[in-house]
Amino acid sequence: MSQSVLSPPLPEEILSDPFEPFSVGDMVRRIADVAIEKAAQPGAFFVRSLVAGAMVAFGVLLSLVVSTGVRTPGVAALLMGLAFGMSFVLILVSGMSLITADMAAGALAVLQRRMSAGSYLRLLVLGFLGNVVGALVFTAVCAAAGGPYLGAFAAHAAAVGAAKATQPFWTAVLLAVLCTWFLQTSMCLYFKARSDVARMGFAFYGPFGFVIAGTQHVIANVGFLGLPLLLSVFHDTDPGAVTWGALAANLCVTTVGNLVGGALFVALPFQAIAWLQQRVR
Repeated sequence: MSQSVLSPPLPEEILSDPFEPFSVGDMVRRIADVAIEKAAQPGAFFVRSLVAGAMVAFGVLLSLVVSTGVRTPGVAALLMGLAFGMSFVLILVSGMSLITADMAAGALAVLQRRMSAGSYLRLLVLGFLGNVVGALVFTAVCAAAGGPYLGAFAAHAAAVGAAKATQPFWTAVLLAVLCTWFLQTSMCLYFKARSDVARMGFAFYGPFGFVIAGTQHVIANVGFLGLPLLLSVFHDTDPGAVTWGALAANLCVTTVGNLVGGALFVALPFQAIAWLQQRVR
């Protein structure tokens, strides 16, 4: 048997393999590069955030449509996850910007000392505003349309919104932590993968997982709570336990939980792995 068969692949061979994932160090640098590029172009970043907010609300709408009338909780959750999953694929593939991804990406840039804490905060505030406005505009158009979004759909939307709005404080916080732990792990794997098929699979799995697990995502909740509220504005439907105050309170709670999940449970461990691997070399 030849020596070439026995020898491990050379670095050049690894780089030329389209299916060989990037190293963790390369992955965290690539993700931080994205955050730095967004912070350097605030106007474009805001527009990208607007579009991403609408894409998330689109996923919310689809998830509610496919689960309306489904009485088995597990089946309803599965259908919601399958319908919602493509929203994150659309965002990542199109290059739009979601605040929960920026929480992890910006944290990596700060840990690498390539972004200041002030720039990170500005990135989050601008991204949050863009996402919320984009999600509300899309949701308002759906609510104004009425039609298929009245009747049983409106009642289902109010029930889902109420379930999210009435959770105890620590339940909502911890579910928000779990949400970005799921979601931003899949985002990191998206940037670690080389092939388009793998990237789309990872992009899909994150939102699919957090929806079927019943977690709390700050921008998705703009749709889940905002839709029954706006339906009541345009068509006098009953929003149930969902109020504008409940929406505002939920966004505050889930933002904190999402930030902890993305920065502490995703960005920090991956960056620590990259540092430790670099020290060994």
